[in-house]
Amino acid sequence: MSAPDAAARGSGEHRAAASDLLLTRVVREEYGRIVGALTAWIGNLDIAEEAVAEAVEEALREWRSRGVPPNPGGWLTQAARHNALDRLRRETRYRDKLTLLAGPPEVEPAAVAADADADERLPLLFGCCHPALSPDAQLALTLRAVCGLTTPQIARATFSPEATVAQRIVRAKRKIGAAGIPLRIPEPAERPERLDIVLTVVSVMYSEAHLVAGGDATADRDLADDALWLARVVAAALPREAEAQGLLALLEFHRAREPARAVEGELVLLGEQDRSRWDAALLADARAALERAARVRRPGRWQLHAAIAACHADAADSATTDWLQVLTLYDLLLRYDRSPVVRLNRAVALARVEGAAEALAEVDALADRLAGYHLWHAVRAQLLRELGRPDDALAADLHALELTANDAERRLLASRMADGR
Repeated sequence: MSAPDAAARGSGEHRAAASDLLLTRVVREEYGRIVGALTAWIGNLDIAEEAVAEAVEEALREWRSRGVPPNPGGWLTQAARHNALDRLRRETRYRDKLTLLAGPPEVEPAAVAADADADERLPLLFGCCHPALSPDAQLALTLRAVCGLTTPQIARATFSPEATVAQRIVRAKRKIGAAGIPLRIPEPAERPERLDIVLTVVSVMYSEAHLVAGGDATADRDLADDALWLARVVAAALPREAEAQGLLALLEFHRAREPARAVEGELVLLGEQDRSRWDAALLADARAALERAARVRRPGRWQLHAAIAACHADAADSATTDWLQVLTLYDLLLRYDRSPVVRLNRAVALARVEGAAEALAEVDALADRLAGYHLWHAVRAQLLRELGRPDDALAADLHALELTANDAERRLLASRMADGR
């Protein structure tokens, strides 16, 4: 290959890489908005989602060869609209509707205000999280329709086989169509329960980004950022919903600790983290979101989770943490969420206030529900070690080691067993 040919090839590869990177960013910013707008227009989530997915595939080819268009979001919108119209033309049962839909006004991302932009995604998010769908289907459909993740990406994020994920998405979209599930923001009277499902799905999405099976301590940054982005969309669109502000605060507190939580692929527990590595700007954003929630004066579980995270963020180190306040907040949280994991976390705080013996009694009371959860065994091992029962602690750590598939957690547990701490 001549030098000019090699240079041309290198330039082409560089252009393709740059266009792919830009497309990734545009998809994250625009995918859910375009799917939401198309769904509102044609009344069919399945066709809208497939039309946008096809537009992304077209952009991948076109932008590599012809360059990135001046308005990438508008290009995707127009391509998806044409794809949707083509699909409608191929389905005779939509022939009458097609006549009514001819020539709608163009939807240009650059011309849409921030609030309207959020509103277009929010009805889609509530539809994907409808209680008629199973939790697994809610999560998979949200990741596909709102975030634009592919089936392989969703499978990796949720630790599920690709075929299973594909089936969940297909069945969920069919159920939405067959049951006539509306893609709309619920009325205020019915909103609390529906909003809690949405917030739970966003929280699960963030959790799924951490401690991947076979991986190190580093989070799936794209998935974590998507969850945080969705939390911001909901909080911005529903500023008077205190729980939406609470979840946003909680995720921002967690995200702020990420630089200290995973160091060179190794997991660092909260009590041992270098707090100077925490993101001060994100911590400030989290506190502001929690203050906005408090001003609404409607307490709830996400606000209490965030308040507990704030206690840890306000302390200079683990030793100066106000554990009595943390325990009090957990006691309040039990009024809203009596899940065994919340009770396990409360036991950790109880150990700091009342001692390991009382905490161990609380942990042992959860055996029937958490015996298959590795962190139950890990917490129990620590309490047993504090009570001078090293053999029992070692046995509990071995159970925890057997139950976790994340390499960083396995190394941390092995190190703790070796050190006897």
